[in-house]
Amino acid sequence: MNELCAGPKATSYPDGLILGCPPGIPQSVRAARVDDTLLIRQAQQGDKAAFEELVRHYDGPVLRLALHLTRSAEDAQDIYQEAFLRAYLNLVRFRFECSFYTWIYRIVTNLCLDHLRKNQIRNRRAVAEQHFEGDERNILDQVPDIRPMASPERTFRNHELRRRIGEALSRLSPRERMIFELRHYQGVRLQTVAVILNTTENTVKNTLFRAKHKMQTYLADVYQS
Repeated sequence: MNELCAGPKATSYPDGLILGCPPGIPQSVRAARVDDTLLIRQAQQGDKAAFEELVRHYDGPVLRLALHLTRSAEDAQDIYQEAFLRAYLNLVRFRFECSFYTWIYRIVTNLCLDHLRKNQIRNRRAVAEQHFEGDERNILDQVPDIRPMASPERTFRNHELRRRIGEALSRLSPRERMIFELRHYQGVRLQTVAVILNTTENTVKNTLFRAKHKMQTYLADVYQS
């Protein structure tokens, strides 16, 4: 898996289940409002089409989250595939104690946390520059800016800001980065973030405060210029 289209390439799963290329990345986590109860019960009874429908509800947010956190198209695809594979294999044990949205986010965040911790000692600045600028921009920013105020200088400044934000994110701890991503890029409420990460809302607030402070400190010169 070394290329990223609108989503991962079709992959065969147990018993012939197919996860195809999702139609695109939504601008908000609208999947959180979907009532999945019937689909989950059908999938638990072996209905592959029902599970594939669940995947279609959440593939965009899951892929976007993995891409933001790993800054790597290849790693994001691997985490995407692994998250839904784990969901498929463990769905029979889903007891409706939380929403499917929270459950699948918990799976993907755990996978991303493991990934970030394993790679924390590596050259994080290079990862932020190469993958955030290369992969994320190719997916989300392909449409040219044709507005009257668009200019080469403005475009350069926007790209430079993206690079600096990527660097700032890479300086956060894996948990700080996870919480910052869930709250500010995915729009997840703090209470839900706490459930996803199996912690308290107060802990999430404190971690988010530290993450914001680190980001603001690193980017202070950008906003002063």
